[in-house]
Order: sequence, then structure tokens, then C-alpha cells
Amino acid sequence: MNQEKNEWVDAGPAADVPEEDILERVLEDRIVALYKLNGQIHATDGLCSHEAVRLCMGLVDGDTIECPKHNARFHIPTGKALRRPAKTDIRVYPVRIDSGRVYLRFR
Repeated sequence: MNQEKNEWVDAGPAADVPEEDILERVLEDRIVALYKLNGQIHATDGLCSHEAVRLCMGLVDGDTIECPKHNARFHIPTGKALRRPAKTDIRVYPVRIDSGRVYLRFR
């Protein structure tokens, strides 16, 4: 394996990521949320930046995810916090699809 390949973490089959919903994975001790929007897979931190609530229990609305506890909202493609009480963005991870599997890179 080359060095670049070692940087990517296997997050499972792309077919497991539901359209307009959330799939939670624990990878390298991180909770990660995977989303499929208009056929494209995105990955963010799986915890709300406000009180570390699991976003997998939240609601996907278009290209946003709403936290189930206090209704904070984040833009999935960029991680930008759009609605209070969250003030801090969530991390977004690069995604690569290879042979039907999702790979993420934690920077």
C-alpha cells in the first residue's frame, strides 16, 4: 500500500449510506456521520458541537442536519453552524469512493 492509501479509513460499503438520511460509524475512536445527498456521500463529525449529542438521531432537511436536542442546524457539505445554540462548526471529512466502498481521511 502506498502512503496516500494509508491515510484513508474504510467506512464501509457506499450502498449502506441511505439517501437523505444518516449513517453513524465509529472509526478510529471518532463518531462520524455519513450522508448521501443527491447521490453524493458526505462525512461530518457525528456529534453536535453544542453539547456533543449524536447527530444520527437528528433530522436531515435538504443539505442540513438538525440536532435532536436543541435544534441546532449545520450545513452538511461545509459543516457550518447555521442555527443557535451551536456557534461552532462541525468537522467535514474528505470522502473517496473506491470499488463500492467509502473511504474517509481524517486530517
